[in-house]
Amino acid sequence: MLKILLVDDESFVSEVLQEILNRLGHHVETAPGGKEGLLMFDSQAYDLVITDIRMPGVDGHGVARHIRSSERPYTPVIGISGTPWFLEGDTFDSVISKPFTVKALTTAIDDAIGHPIAPPSLQQHPVLSMG
Repeated sequence: MLKILLVDDESFVSEVLQEILNRLGHHVETAPGGKEGLLMFDSQAYDLVITDIRMPGVDGHGVARHIRSSERPYTPVIGISGTPWFLEGDTFDSVISKPFTVKALTTAIDDAIGHPIAPPSLQQHPVLSMG
């Protein structure tokens, strides 16, 4: 089980991802934006951060840069976006372009943390289509 910080300004996206990650056995805390995500990251230790890229104020790149310059710079960070050209750069351990499947999400997490997290039966969940 991973302790995951999920940062996304779209509540529907956060709710769906939180439900999926909870069903995969993880503990998920959500932040409604980058600024809130930075405050949460600074106050607690997380095994993984998943952040949307395009958000008002502090965007996903800002979240990732903050983590890389923090006392926990090796915390894995996954970037997600409906605009994949915004996913360029080396601040993310893995990236996912929306829409994506649960298998794509678990693969990105596996890549980011360096080992598998979910049995194959859970990865066959229907496509998660988000805009």
